[in-house]
Amino acid sequence: MALVSVEDLSIVFGGLAALSGVTLEVDEGEIFALIGPNGAGKTTVFNVLSGLYRPSAGRIAYAGEDLLRLAPHEIARRGVGRTFQNTEVFRQLSALDNVLIGEHARLRSGVWSGALALPWVRREEAAARQRALGLLGRLGLGEAAGVEAGSLPLGSQKRLEIARALASEPRLLLLDEPAGGLNPTETRALMAVICSLRDELGLTIMVVEHDMDLVMSISDRIAVLDYGRKIAEGKPREIAADPVVIEAYLGRDEGGA
Repeated sequence: MALVSVEDLSIVFGGLAALSGVTLEVDEGEIFALIGPNGAGKTTVFNVLSGLYRPSAGRIAYAGEDLLRLAPHEIARRGVGRTFQNTEVFRQLSALDNVLIGEHARLRSGVWSGALALPWVRREEAAARQRALGLLGRLGLGEAAGVEAGSLPLGSQKRLEIARALASEPRLLLLDEPAGGLNPTETRALMAVICSLRDELGLTIMVVEHDMDLVMSISDRIAVLDYGRKIAEGKPREIAADPVVIEAYLGRDEGGA
């Protein structure tokens, strides 16, 4: 069953069509990759899904609900979490505090109840701390809980951003170039993490990524964008053999057959 249905999605910036009539469906519990050359519109799809952009045309249904009528914070509360292409940890805060920020949307306590230190507030905060520590452990960052986020290696910062996104207990997780800047060892570890999130937590995951080894290894299905249009969709082996996809990535051989 489709968790996300995108129909004829288009968006124009200053006369330039960033997306043109993109249609796709993402099934519950699958890992779905969006690939394509730089500027193809991949991150734009994520920005529309998370409410940062409003499309010029088209519809998006998430769990049967019209996503486009919701504000970004409402979309997050419906269970859509994401990371960003440029790693956006709070560099001067500890790894634990970064994840606790992700917990904030789930907490009932506000400024005044927190200031009064009511017993139920203390219990809620203690539970949030335990959940955050558990997420750090799941992402292999248990020993880094008290470490300033900005001092962590890039690979650890990438995993910390995923942990923070998981703190809101998403149903759909959007990962924007999670392997960007990682070495092969870090990328293999990340692949195992992504698969475990789907297999153990039952998440639906959409990935924008340029690392084709990662994409082909973990994806159930792949959609390919080029100049804002979807040019192909299918299983990894189908995409790898599609001549239209090969041309979009490698270019046309001007000199020959």
